[in-house]
Amino acid sequence: MEIRTKDDAWRLLLVLFLGQLVAFSMAACSFASSFIANLGVDAPLAQSFCTHLLLTLVYVPILLRRRQKLRIPWYWYLVLAFVDVQGNYLVTEAYQYSSITSVTLLDCWTVVWAIILTWYALGTRYSFWQFLGAGTCVAGLALVLLSDANTPDAQDPNKIPLLGDALVTAGTVCYAFSNVGEEHCVKKNDRVEVVAMLGLFGVLVSTIQTYIRKEERRSNCLVSNNGSKL
Repeated sequence: MEIRTKDDAWRLLLVLFLGQLVAFSMAACSFASSFIANLGVDAPLAQSFCTHLLLTLVYVPILLRRRQKLRIPWYWYLVLAFVDVQGNYLVTEAYQYSSITSVTLLDCWTVVWAIILTWYALGTRYSFWQFLGAGTCVAGLALVLLSDANTPDAQDPNKIPLLGDALVTAGTVCYAFSNVGEEHCVKKNDRVEVVAMLGLFGVLVSTIQTYIRKEERRSNCLVSNNGSKL
């Protein structure tokens, strides 16, 4: 009994450590995205590409070494990757219009949407205290929106906080769908396959969207140049 208690304690400490490590990594990513946006660089798809590329380089070789067929049809992974890339794009793009504090706080909307989706899609049941915590989170996020609506950005008057907040909120919806879909796949499948295919199709979707956005910018530049000549 004592050994089991120690094992449970170490497992709990490991989970807490990994959770804090993930939180630190997300904070570092948020700081990097905000720093890049303040430099005037608008490249959300490139950042998403790098994230999925790292997942591909690590997990796809492991999946290939196993030499096993996919347990879930590839098109489901394509849908999950597409939604995940859109979430990354919207949240990263929000740094162009809003502050890092607002974006980071509003990113917590993912928890609210995930609770709603898991309740209806996966049949997960939550306690009163979990709903109370989610409600407190929503109240705090509402205050952030109210603050951004009434307080202009003094450091950069060109920023539009409410637009950034709207982008973050839309991105959290995509995150919630992606996270719930990934949880459903992981529970019924192998974690390595899910992460590997999500990274692989994420690279594909990010590359295609980057090319499309590049062509749109090129056409807009041509139109503006022709208009100025006229």
